[in-house]
Amino acid sequence: MAKLVTGEAVALDIRVARLASRGCALLLDLLVQMALLWVLLIITGMTSLVADDAWTTGLTLVAVVLVIVGYPCAFETLSRGRTLGKMAVGIRVVADDGGPIRFRQAFVRALAGFIEFWTLYGAPALITSLGNRRGKRLGDLFAGTIVIQERVPSSAVFGPAAVMPPQLAWWARTLELSMLPDDLAMTARQYLLRFWELRPEVRDSLGDRITRQVVAVVSPPPPPGVRPEILLSAILAERRHREEQRLAERALRRARRHGAVPWQPQPHPAMVMAGPPPAGSPLQGPPAPPPFSAPGPGQPRFLPPADYGAGPYQGMLPPPQHQPQPWQDRRQHP
Repeated sequence: MAKLVTGEAVALDIRVARLASRGCALLLDLLVQMALLWVLLIITGMTSLVADDAWTTGLTLVAVVLVIVGYPCAFETLSRGRTLGKMAVGIRVVADDGGPIRFRQAFVRALAGFIEFWTLYGAPALITSLGNRRGKRLGDLFAGTIVIQERVPSSAVFGPAAVMPPQLAWWARTLELSMLPDDLAMTARQYLLRFWELRPEVRDSLGDRITRQVVAVVSPPPPPGVRPEILLSAILAERRHREEQRLAERALRRARRHGAVPWQPQPHPAMVMAGPPPAGSPLQGPPAPPPFSAPGPGQPRFLPPADYGAGPYQGMLPPPQHQPQPWQDRRQHP
């Protein structure tokens, strides 16, 4: 995952394109460019029959520049960050803030690509990508862009990492989250994603420790008696909701400056606060548990918490079993 913006809105939900995907896209683009260059050189070579050498040299230089620099620049600008190779492997170039790439950024990437790939045979791009945690090459560093994985398998789509528990919606709206750092939010999110992969005793102790760290930097204090994973889900969902609002407002201001009104996405069902349904609409069931769905095939299955109560778990998880477990015996009889 990549941190494109501060907060939960984009940073934790976008996959950075891997080196193998970028290499395949580059190879396809190089094949297309060489084919185009071969055709254009044949055409410019034929001009020597009707023009002098100066014209032939000039047209040849123009053809080389158009193919090497113009091809990636034009495609990435017009197709919003995709060349033919990137379309084939399902990756896209975006700005560091998650917005679409602009002509200036595409032009800088194309100029740097000429040095990186056509002059130095890709060595600077490979070294820089391996040393950068986002996999950026020199062109991405100069232009302020990042390459993301646009096409992912259906098994990798988990939906939102956290949903708003209805019983904590009123409290979450009053939260002061400016002191919550991104790395701590990432730790909390990873804990939620791996909730059912952890043993119960480890899951509870880790959740308590992360919750104490999060609660120490947010205010006001949470209501008593809330389990750690539900509390973390509420905080991350509210953080994401506020970041989505900020991005939507920024896009609206940018569109107004250009005289256009952008498409505004509807709020995610996870962000809708509790309240009566509209008249005439069917009653909705309880929201899906945050990322706490049952483990996948082949993964160990642990019992849900015995005291999860109402909220995202209600009606979605099997009722807790009341027979004592080995770790419960050890807790009760030290």
